[in-house]
Order: sequence, then C-alpha cells, then structure tokens
Amino acid sequence: MRRVSEQPSRYTRSFSGMAGALIVTVLFVLAFVAWRGIFREENDEMPTPVDWQASVRLAEQADFPVVHPRELPAGWTATSVDLAAGDDPRWGMGVLTADGKFIGIRQEDSASVNDLVETYVDEDAEQGGDATIASDVTDTWQTWSDDGGDHGFSTDVDDQALLVFGSAPVADLETYVGLLTR
Repeated sequence: MRRVSEQPSRYTRSFSGMAGALIVTVLFVLAFVAWRGIFREENDEMPTPVDWQASVRLAEQADFPVVHPRELPAGWTATSVDLAAGDDPRWGMGVLTADGKFIGIRQEDSASVNDLVETYVDEDAEQGGDATIASDVTDTWQTWSDDGGDHGFSTDVDDQALLVFGSAPVADLETYVGLLTR
C-alpha cells in the first residue's frame, strides 16, 4: 500500500491574503456594474397612450353617459381606461400630466363617494371643504386629501359617484375638473 504524504498546501493562507482577494472581487463587481451602466439604455419611457375618446364613444353607444374631459391639455397623456357598461356600469381613466404626475377619474354606479375615496385616495383621507370649480358637470366639488400628498374632488352625478383624484398638484386637478363634460 502506497502512502500519500501529507504536505502543506502550496500557498499560505492568511488574513491579508483573504482580504486582498475580497478587495479584488469587490473591485471586479463594481467595474462590471459601471460597465453595464455605460451601455444600458435609459428606461424613462412613457406608458403607451390609449384612445380614451373611443371608450367614451363606446360608453355612449351603451347608453352610459360618462363624465370625461373635453380634451387634455398639451403634454398630458391618457395612459389607461376602464369601462364596463351593463348592470354595474363604471368608468375610469388615468392621465399623466406633462410633469409625469398622475390624475385619475372614477365614475361608478354601485359605489359611494366614500368607497371611491377609500380606494383611490386613502382609507384615512380627510374631507375638506367644498371647492367651486366651474365645469359642465357641476360647480361644487367636495375635496379630499391624505398625508401622502394625494388629493381628490368628488360629487354625485345621476346617482353615480364621481371622483377625480391623484398625486398631481391641486392646480392640475382643478384644471382637469374644469374640463369635465358629459
């Protein structure tokens, strides 16, 4: 039987050697991350715009008169639409302002204003005073806000709850409310 001699390894293991290897590894990872960052494309793409006017026309054909803006200000983009007619009609649209801030509108038959506020503004949203904003829908709007900077304007239209809400500045929300029609 042949005996294998127990010889020490060919290199010395020391704390400084391990620290050096760790430093080299960290530098390699940082160089790789920097290299990837140089060749990576920015992902600041705007969401795909949606044809919200087509949804309004569909709602009208289904005898569901939705509240919608006459037009969107320059630079604002509709990014989502939710439309359901029938026994439980509802309408919603999401918009990004020119600054990329969100504004949404919800109109529902089976929900109350308080339900919409809880869902789209905040469960603990605070009710403010009435605001007077001229629109084709109404001139008096109930205001809402939360601690996170979201705001909302609500009213009832033909026994349906209507809420305009978002993280956009209040002035932008008021502009949007002023554009609403049926």
